[in-house]
Amino acid sequence: MNLHKRIISGIKAFYKYLLIENLAQVNPVELLEAPKLKRVLPDTLSYEEIEKILSMIDLSKPEGVRNKAMLELMYSSGLRVTELVEMKISCLYMDVEFIRVIGKGNKERLIPIGSQAIKSINIYKDQIRVHQKIQAGFEDILFINSRGKGMSRVMVFLILKDLAEKAGIKKSISPHTFRHSFATHLIEGGAAGAGDEGGAAAEAQREFLRAKERRC
Repeated sequence: MNLHKRIISGIKAFYKYLLIENLAQVNPVELLEAPKLKRVLPDTLSYEEIEKILSMIDLSKPEGVRNKAMLELMYSSGLRVTELVEMKISCLYMDVEFIRVIGKGNKERLIPIGSQAIKSINIYKDQIRVHQKIQAGFEDILFINSRGKGMSRVMVFLILKDLAEKAGIKKSISPHTFRHSFATHLIEGGAAGAGDEGGAAAEAQREFLRAKERRC
């Protein structure tokens, strides 16, 4: 389908060139439309499946404590994987249960964060990260790998994939699956304004987090 779309686009560009150069008088492909691509939505995880994935984390290992904090934060706040690995300690406002995120187009937004995620992050920061040797330039990055540098998107993907396999979940899973599941659960929880900016969306998200934590 993508190939057909590129071919039609190329033909249209060619005839446009012919018209500009006066090498043709009519454009026979003017009304030709490219095939519409079917949008495939990512798989969505249920509450139970997300809890099952989290339960597969080995909390006896330092990286397990970090991974739980990462996944709790990603699901609790609906972060993109890039936003997750670039999250800074200076952007955490735990006392008011918010984080500050710099997203696409350098747009800044404040996002509510649930108490489970806060608890996991504090445990990671106070018991694991504090003992790591952090490389220069990564002092403010929240999630650190074993070499003292920031996590990569690929590392997060592999961690999530491994946990899903251990949990026996056969769905196609990626960090975006967590983000999509967050949005789906937010809407299912009655937050009709989940996609809006501003206080109304933040309050809807807070209510969702409270409902989620009541389930745990």
